[in-house]
Amino acid sequence: MSAPYTFLCISTIFKGNDFLQACKESGNTVWLITDSLLAEKPWVRESIDTIFYVDQLPSGGYDLGQMVEKLAIAMRSQKIDRVVALDDLDMERAAQIREYFRIPGMGQTTGSYFRDKLAMRTKALEAGIRVPGFSALFNDAEIEAFIAEFPGPWMLKPRSEAKVTGIQKLHTAEALWAGIQSLGSDRHAYLVEKYTSGDVFHIDSITYNGRVVFLWSSQYLSPPFEVASIGGIFKSITVPFDSAVAHSLETMAVDLLKAFGLTQSASHTEIIRSHDDGRYYFLETSSRVVGAYLSEMVEASSGVNLWKEWAKMETAVVANEVYKLPPLRQDYAGIIKARVPQEWADDRIFDDPEIFWRMNEPYQIGLVVRASTQQRVMELLDKYTLLIQEQFLKNTPDTSLPANSGQ
Repeated sequence: MSAPYTFLCISTIFKGNDFLQACKESGNTVWLITDSLLAEKPWVRESIDTIFYVDQLPSGGYDLGQMVEKLAIAMRSQKIDRVVALDDLDMERAAQIREYFRIPGMGQTTGSYFRDKLAMRTKALEAGIRVPGFSALFNDAEIEAFIAEFPGPWMLKPRSEAKVTGIQKLHTAEALWAGIQSLGSDRHAYLVEKYTSGDVFHIDSITYNGRVVFLWSSQYLSPPFEVASIGGIFKSITVPFDSAVAHSLETMAVDLLKAFGLTQSASHTEIIRSHDDGRYYFLETSSRVVGAYLSEMVEASSGVNLWKEWAKMETAVVANEVYKLPPLRQDYAGIIKARVPQEWADDRIFDDPEIFWRMNEPYQIGLVVRASTQQRVMELLDKYTLLIQEQFLKNTPDTSLPANSGQ
């Protein structure tokens, strides 16, 4: 690298330490914008040159003017070469900062395809990629036409939330209209989508100079919406390599990212295979590393730490150097995790040699396992499901979920 580059990373939730560390190890100057309430979190401070703290507004969100003012002062003595949002919630702020200071990278229009669920569905449809039927909530007549064309149930979703928070599943037109009316003046910030029952997959990838150079496919055994809404044990597993399923997922994900104009980033895409017609439908995508500790599962299977490789790739781009992936593994991996009543659950009962990673969070238990066959991974996940139910959830209602119950 001919000169040190300055990376401005934005993360208003606590995540991305591996990215920050790898970015610093590549010789860069690392700046971080984060919420002042996260000042005491264990950031990798030895890898961060400057931290800018911002306060959340009473109405939610952050004052972009405050960010711009702080950065403008700092930039008098040092330019910013790249701006990286480490979470979906920060993508819009990153795009605004890039455009304000004319820093190369994704602008607000392209960024909306990875942030706004309405924009991404509209763009996918324009590109000829199948999506479940959907409608904006701008116009009553259009909503009525949508209801007539696509019978319920339906999903009422916030357009810009990264998680499943705020999603409602509604079964009748009356319930749907009541849900829409309950949104009040915020209804424009939501959309309605036909509920699709099927197998839900996630594809995690790295795009470099407009080409997908890494792509790994996995299948949710208990979809996030179902776990978040009714509880249960969350599980996901690597899709069989070189299978027809894997090829279908890879083709749709690559076509999607190309259509959306992604130049370089990590990304996480979700696709559903409908139980009704067996076809694959795009659900959503993002320009970030996957959350929910699924990146640990991808690393166990592939050997690729998505956070670190994303940082190395971004550094190579700004330095005009060639980025190369490390050698890949091809093992199978799976993750299992659940909320438990115990603040610090004792996970020593899980002692199989295939365990790759253990969660260390209060009121949660979770593990990632790795094996040479998918069958062995599934055996371990089934075994751990019973152990979690018997040892940690025995005094709570059984909320285990059937696999692949829908979007």
